[in-house]
Amino acid sequence: MDTSSTLSRRPMRRFWGWGLASDTLTAREQVTVKAMLAHIDARFVDRPAPLVGEFDLPAPRIAPPLALAAQFSAAPLDRLNHCAGKSYADCARMWLRAPPSLPDWVAYPENEQAVIDILDWAQSHDVAVIPYGGGSSVCGGVEAAVGPGYAAAISLDLERLNRVLEVDPVSRAARIQAGALGPELEAQLKPHGLTLRHFPQSFEFSTLGGWIVTRSGGHYATQQTHIDDFVEATRLVTPAGVMETRRLPGSGAGPAPDRLVIGSEGTLGVLTEAWVRLQVVPRFRASASIQFSDYFAAVACVRSLAQSGLHPSNCRLLDPMETIFAGVGDGRSAILVLAFESADHPLQAWMARALELVTDHGGRYDGAAVARSMSDEGSGEHRTGAAGAWREAFLRMPYWRDPAVGLGVIMDTFETAITWDRFEDFYRGVKADVARAVRQATGQEIQLSCRFTHLYPDGPAPYFTFATRAADSSVASALAAWREIKLAANTAVVDHGGTITHHHAVGRDHRSGYEREVDPLFRRMLAAAKQVADPKGILNPGVLFDPVNRPIGITGAIVGCRGLPDSRG
Repeated sequence: MDTSSTLSRRPMRRFWGWGLASDTLTAREQVTVKAMLAHIDARFVDRPAPLVGEFDLPAPRIAPPLALAAQFSAAPLDRLNHCAGKSYADCARMWLRAPPSLPDWVAYPENEQAVIDILDWAQSHDVAVIPYGGGSSVCGGVEAAVGPGYAAAISLDLERLNRVLEVDPVSRAARIQAGALGPELEAQLKPHGLTLRHFPQSFEFSTLGGWIVTRSGGHYATQQTHIDDFVEATRLVTPAGVMETRRLPGSGAGPAPDRLVIGSEGTLGVLTEAWVRLQVVPRFRASASIQFSDYFAAVACVRSLAQSGLHPSNCRLLDPMETIFAGVGDGRSAILVLAFESADHPLQAWMARALELVTDHGGRYDGAAVARSMSDEGSGEHRTGAAGAWREAFLRMPYWRDPAVGLGVIMDTFETAITWDRFEDFYRGVKADVARAVRQATGQEIQLSCRFTHLYPDGPAPYFTFATRAADSSVASALAAWREIKLAANTAVVDHGGTITHHHAVGRDHRSGYEREVDPLFRRMLAAAKQVADPKGILNPGVLFDPVNRPIGITGAIVGCRGLPDSRG
C-alpha cells in the first residue's frame, strides 16, 4: 500500500480544478476570462492555487485487505483527487482548503477479479465503495459523503481497466473496459477505421463506464445524443454476483436489463466492460454559422430543423448573452452553429434544405463560407470561423472557470429538457426565477445565458450559464450563495415542467429535484433492486436514493440550503 505518492499511472490532474496540472490558460484565454469578469464587475487577480501540503488529512479508519494492499493508496494527492468531482462547489471547497468528505483509501484494481475481491471485502467490513471513472462529475456523484454509518469509505478507480478487448468489424461493435478514457478508446479504435462518436465536453477526462452509468450526453445534437444509443451489452459486478447481458441489436424479451445499468450511477454495481455500437469515421462535413436578430424566431427555426428529418450533427443555438460567454459574439444577435457530417455521402442537399429553413425564419449567413465548408472531405470551414471558435471554446470553457473560483466568482451551469410547446414560457420563467435567487443571494443583478445542447422532434435541451460574484469577493460567501442559487435552479426547472437533468446525472446535488420528478413508486422499485444487488448498501450510498434501512439524506455540496425538502420521499 502507498501512503506517500500517487498510484495513478495517468498524467497528474488538478485536484482543485479542471484538467491537467500542467495546463495553463493561453494569452487569448486570459483576455476572454478578464472580459467575462469585467462583465460582472470583478477584477482578475492571479492568486496561487491550493497545494497538497496545505491540507491536513485524517488517517484512514481501516486497513485494506492484505492480499490487495498493493492496489490501495492513501497518498494525499490520491485522496484529494478522489474526494469530489469538478463542480463549482467542489472547486470552491478546495480553494477554501476545506475538502469534501475524503475517502479513506483509493483502490486501483488491476482487473475484474480484483473488483470482485474488493467488493467482497468491503461488504464483509461495512465499507462504502464509490466507483470512480474520470472524476468529471459536476453533481456530487463521486463524493465520499456517505454519512457516519460506515466503517470507512473507499474510492474505486478503474483507470487500469482501459483496453479495447475485442472488435467486431462485421456488426461494427467493440467490447471495451469501463475505465477507458475517451481519448484512450478512440486511439485503440482508430486502426480499425471506427469510432464510438460520443464526445461529451468532458471527453478527455471521462470514461466509457462513467458515460454509461450517468447516461452521458455527447457533442452531437440529434439522433445518437446519449450514450444509451450506443450500448449493446454490459457486464456489472455487484456484491451479489456478476450480471452480464447478451449482445443483441434489439430485443422484446421483457424489461431491458441494460436499461437498469444505464443511469444507475454506481449504486447497483461496478460496470467493468460493455459492448458498444461503433460508427465509420465521417469523411464528409458541412457547416454554417447563422445569425438571428429575433431569438424566438431562431427557436422556431431550430424546431423546424429538429422536425425536418435532416438530422444535423450540430445544431447549437446560442442566445445573445451566450455568444458573449462563448466569446463568439457581442450579445446583439443569437447565433446558430449548424453542421452535418457523414461517412457515406456528400452533404450539399442536406445543407441546402437546412438553409432554406434558416432563410424562412430570418437567419443570415455567409454563403461563401458554407460552400468552403463542403469543398474538401474531412476538413473545411467547420474548423474555422464562428463554428470553429465555438468548438474550441466549448472544450476549453471548464479551464476558464478555475482562476475565477479563487476570486469569489461563481461561474456555473445547469441543464434540462422541455417540450417545444412549453419552451418560451419555460425559458422566461427559469431565467426570472434564477436571476431573482442570484439577486437575493449576492445582491447582484445578472442575466443568464442559454444554449441548446441537444434537439429532439418534441423539444430541446436548454443549457443555462450564469456568472456572478459574492458581495465581499470571498470564496466562502460565494459558496454559500451558490448553495442558494443551486437549490433555486433545481426548483425552477422542475416547477416549470422540465427535467432536473438532461445529461449531467443526479448525484447528490440534483436529488431534491429528482425526487420530485420521478414517481415515488418507481423510486421504491429501484431501491428494491438495489437491496437484491447490494444487500448491505455499500455502493455509492446517497446517490439517487438511500439504501434501505440506511437513511443518509442529501449530503455533500448542496447541504446548507434553506428550505431543503425531505430527501426520503
